[in-house]
Amino acid sequence: MKMRVITASLAMLGSVAASLVIGQAARADTTICEKYGSTTIQGGKYVVMNNNWGDDTQQCINVTSTGFQVTQASHNKAQNGAPGSYPAVYAGCHYANCSSGSGLPMAVTDSRFNSVQTSVSMTYSGSGVYDAAYDIWFDPTARRDGQNTGAELMVWLNHTGSIQPVGSKVGTVNLAGGTWDVWYGNSGWNVISYVRTSPVNSINFAVRTFFDDMVNRGYAQRSWYLTSVQAGFEPWVGGTGLAVNNFSYSVGGTVPPPDPTPTPTPTATGGTGACQVAYSKNEWQDGFTANITVNNTGSGTINGWTLGFNFPNGQKVTSAWNADVTQSGSSVTARNLSYNGSIPPGGNTSFGFQGSWSGSNGNPTGFTLNGTPCSTA
Repeated sequence: MKMRVITASLAMLGSVAASLVIGQAARADTTICEKYGSTTIQGGKYVVMNNNWGDDTQQCINVTSTGFQVTQASHNKAQNGAPGSYPAVYAGCHYANCSSGSGLPMAVTDSRFNSVQTSVSMTYSGSGVYDAAYDIWFDPTARRDGQNTGAELMVWLNHTGSIQPVGSKVGTVNLAGGTWDVWYGNSGWNVISYVRTSPVNSINFAVRTFFDDMVNRGYAQRSWYLTSVQAGFEPWVGGTGLAVNNFSYSVGGTVPPPDPTPTPTPTATGGTGACQVAYSKNEWQDGFTANITVNNTGSGTINGWTLGFNFPNGQKVTSAWNADVTQSGSSVTARNLSYNGSIPPGGNTSFGFQGSWSGSNGNPTGFTLNGTPCSTA
């Protein structure tokens, strides 16, 4: 999910952007209306996400075997601020929601990076304010979860209204068969946007084409990792009718799937209940994202869960995914959604949230699951 911390379209949580709702493999014409709902297509090769991160009005997408179409959207965001959402299809990992067989994260120094190729064809709606853009993420580490901190590459094929990328225009360049205005901004990570001077509804390019230009301008480093390649739309006003007709991502040669993320070895450090909680966070000045994994260490299946905990330093939850999260003072309560309420013995479920802090950002304490104290990993 792309969440954005910006003055214009910067993903922030981004892009922002979040652990998404992980759905079952999609058949053609699957409808998703959940705020952070997602599903896979083509046997898991790609993930399609609704990612309505910047607005509370309902947005729905119709997922096909090759892409998606926005079927309901009534965004009405100020054009000098952040967009309402980023419905998109992607290969790679986005907040621990990973497609299969992409080979991502991939080191830029890996010879395969030279042959990473992607294409998209889109249909634009006749009204509304939006950009049609790739969102390609780079990180100093082989990150599969949380907010990337290296660089966000945006490739704008088209845009309407008075919207602009984050930052300011720094140049013009001829790349990938077109002329592009180059914009640069920073809000904890570099955001480099290439805005096509003559809009198109399709493109096919090597990711390295734009990345090399970013490096030459001093906005990226060759020691980083490519983590995901996404294509979709950022609507400010409206959005119904926007569609990704086809999307592709490929790498020359044989690409192994990414190594599985190791499951933490349970290590009880407090609590006596049949549950264990692992908490991790990624923070920047005044803001952070967090991921919580709830492990069922008991012998019975948990059907329906409510996780409670307390913040030690006055932190505030501002948005969440994969759980219904409420807060009263320092006390936070997270409840399962319709699709993740069952946790079998030895199994786990995860959810995440974005928050704000000031002064200190200590880890939560006093985890309880359905009223029973949990140990922490």
